Amino acid sequence: MTQVNESHVRELVAQVVQRLQSDGTLPPSSAPAAASRVLISGEGVFGSVERAVEATRHAQAAWGVASLDLRHRAVAAIRATGHRYAEELCRLAVRETGLGRFDDKLEKLRLVLDKTPGPEDLDSRRRVWSGDHGLVLIEMAPYGVIGAITPTTNPADTVFNNAISFISAGNGAIFNAHPSARQVSNLSVSLINRAIREAGGPENLITGIDEPTIETAGALMTAKGVDLLVVTGGPHVVRAALQSRKKVIAGGPGNPPVVVDETANIEKAARAIYKGASFDNNVICTLEKECVVVASVADRLKEELRRCGAYEVPQSMQEKLFAHIFSKDNGPGKEALVNKACVGKNASEILAAIGVQVDPDKCRLAIVEVNRNHPLLWTEQLMPVFPITRVRDVDEAIELAIELEGGRGHTACMHSRNIDKLSKMARLINTAIFVKNGPSIAGLGAGSDAPTAWTIAGPTGEGCTSARNFTKERRCVLTDAFRIV
Repeated sequence: MTQVNESHVRELVAQVVQRLQSDGTLPPSSAPAAASRVLISGEGVFGSVERAVEATRHAQAAWGVASLDLRHRAVAAIRATGHRYAEELCRLAVRETGLGRFDDKLEKLRLVLDKTPGPEDLDSRRRVWSGDHGLVLIEMAPYGVIGAITPTTNPADTVFNNAISFISAGNGAIFNAHPSARQVSNLSVSLINRAIREAGGPENLITGIDEPTIETAGALMTAKGVDLLVVTGGPHVVRAALQSRKKVIAGGPGNPPVVVDETANIEKAARAIYKGASFDNNVICTLEKECVVVASVADRLKEELRRCGAYEVPQSMQEKLFAHIFSKDNGPGKEALVNKACVGKNASEILAAIGVQVDPDKCRLAIVEVNRNHPLLWTEQLMPVFPITRVRDVDEAIELAIELEGGRGHTACMHSRNIDKLSKMARLINTAIFVKNGPSIAGLGAGSDAPTAWTIAGPTGEGCTSARNFTKERRCVLTDAFRIV
């Protein structure tokens, strides 16, 4: 397992500090060894949940009545700041968490910055009725202060995506980051805070917890000054949030299947699957986690995947691979426990552990053919080890894909030129994201016209979230007046 080198983390944060000092937005520090503290001190990161709630409530009281023009300016400033420091943030994310690939994290963050909807997202929710008895206006009001729990898999991009959505809707927010991504998450909070302030907004509208833990997450969930919880993480943290008696928007885990039928463009399907399943070493919940392919095209699909760069693990080495990536096998048709040391690692690193040497720049994905009951199909593995199983026909493929997705309501993909079967799977699997004939990341806006969402709320039903999801509907009724005709 990659070990976090704290000196490297401090070095990366110090680079950001130096750039801010050269901009004149941060005074020179006489304590370079404490670079990580220099940046976040007084920049929205607090030592306790209580202090963060107090500061954020004060800021949100002003923000909730601020002009829409100011919201637009603040969001534009956040986007610009994120782009300016994107490389440092992504290097820090890889170094601190030990997960994923720098180039893919950079693509993710830039996608978030460019395609997360801002205040304009609220326009579609405003409605007006006019009649003989007056005028009715529907407006979208902020919840107030949001408590946000964020993951280690997508730290900076989740903070930036959520922050843009939250403040566009008029809210403030407190981020309790995953402890393994504390530095990069809190650095993101600090940069966002500065951007809002320099755009004319209040200080501490977006805040973080200096030393986030399970205990601080629990305190945030139960804090009286928190009006809404937004949770992106595993099943345990989602379950805890749902027991808080607060309104919750939760993005839980997924196990997205991809179906390939006999009518698909196999070469295109392979390129899309290779891109999606290997992206950032498969740590994103929306990415393809397993493939169900019609038997008549299974060999061609594997051949095209190998052509893309995938390494197919031979049957003679599969048991060794499974012993490495699983810490516990719970039997056929059941989820296994994943070896956390393998999560988010390069395919080359995982393969090296079983004696296979591949070029890490050319081979981003390991593929393995298994039977339909193999635990790898039923487990959200979060690593670039991709199981493939073959079935008789497309109807059986759709049926198995629905079982593998497990009713999580998250993401699914299908490659086919049969519009009836595409429609059938879309209807029956009923996921928040359904991608047809493209990589899963197209559902997040990469290479498609979709807006970007980083909290995919399957458990609570909102689906792909944006600013509109973080508002409450308010009805203003004006009787017998104010009409112009």
